[in-house]
Amino acid sequence: MSHQADDRRFFDERGYSGRLIHGEHPAALLDKSMLDRITGSYYWKEQCFGLNEATLCDRAADTTCIGATYGQQKPTPFICLVLKMLQMDPPEEIIREYLMQKEFKYLTALAAFYVRLTWEPKEIFETLEPLLGDWRKLRTRTREGAFGLTFLDQFVDDLLTKNRVCGTNFVKLSSRTVLEDLGVLEARVSALGDEVDELDNDEDESSSDNGSESGESHRIDRESHSDRRSRSPAVNGRVSDSED
Repeated sequence: MSHQADDRRFFDERGYSGRLIHGEHPAALLDKSMLDRITGSYYWKEQCFGLNEATLCDRAADTTCIGATYGQQKPTPFICLVLKMLQMDPPEEIIREYLMQKEFKYLTALAAFYVRLTWEPKEIFETLEPLLGDWRKLRTRTREGAFGLTFLDQFVDDLLTKNRVCGTNFVKLSSRTVLEDLGVLEARVSALGDEVDELDNDEDESSSDNGSESGESHRIDRESHSDRRSRSPAVNGRVSDSED
């Protein structure tokens, strides 16, 4: 019964005394229609009841796709667990554990989504950018119920560059360039390191070589054209003697 009481207190804004996120009640970060579909679903009532930070891992491990709703507007387990995390408000160190573990990729995706939804811009970039090197496959579920395929790095890139993912509107996130100009973020160091510089040098050398070859080719063409003109029967507008 205590869990039911916790649910009532969480969704009753008048009785809510927990932490606000971006100045709002946590549940308000999801669309009202989405919230109604989640709380009315079997998965929320049966599978999300009484979860804590440890048992949430079990539910995430059983998740088989990311997405918002499918079929007759049925919410996916993924988006239901997003709401459960908003209700639980786990501490930062737990979120980072979810992100860094390598066994359950949908738990990583769930934590990344939660970070984008609830954290501040500086922490979002610093926390999610390391995942741009994670190429694990993820299944997606469309509104029509069909399955698709993406990768964890692409999903994270969408979180960093788009304002709506999985049917959820995010607080607008300034671009990395803007945050660098404001001094909020340090310039990002490419994971390729010196390889990028070597590629740039190779391209510059290739362009220089092509330019030299092109110049030599134009010089030869001009000389050849001059030789042809000197043998032409008409030079400088006069007809040669052989044409008389």
